[in-house]
Amino acid sequence: VQLQASGGGVVQAGGSLRLSCVVTGRTVSSHVLGWIRQAPGKEANFVAGIAPSGGRTEYADSVKGRFTISRDNARNTVYLQMNNLAPEDTAVYYCAASPIRSVFYNVPNTASGYTDWGQGTLVTVSS
Repeated sequence: VQLQASGGGVVQAGGSLRLSCVVTGRTVSSHVLGWIRQAPGKEANFVAGIAPSGGRTEYADSVKGRFTISRDNARNTVYLQMNNLAPEDTAVYYCAASPIRSVFYNVPNTASGYTDWGQGTLVTVSS
């Protein structure tokens, strides 16, 4: 699959941003979709993931209660609503996909669980 993220920008602490990612290629409904972020000089970290139906989600502890992942399969799009942003949320955000290979699949909660990544979109939170 190919993934194209957008929506990054500069926001003050406490503000909100909504990231979008259009997914093309193989059947989107056969993939778990997620968001991964990488701060300058740091390793990439999992942020959120969502099952094809949208019924199952996973979040990193650092974003629970502030970020919400959703998807619109009709539009082949996954979203990340980010509220109450803090300077430590500053990072390049990547949308990513994980193909489903079994009916007993999980929503990966690590960056390595996602095999296809798009280009990133930069989010900068000023204090």
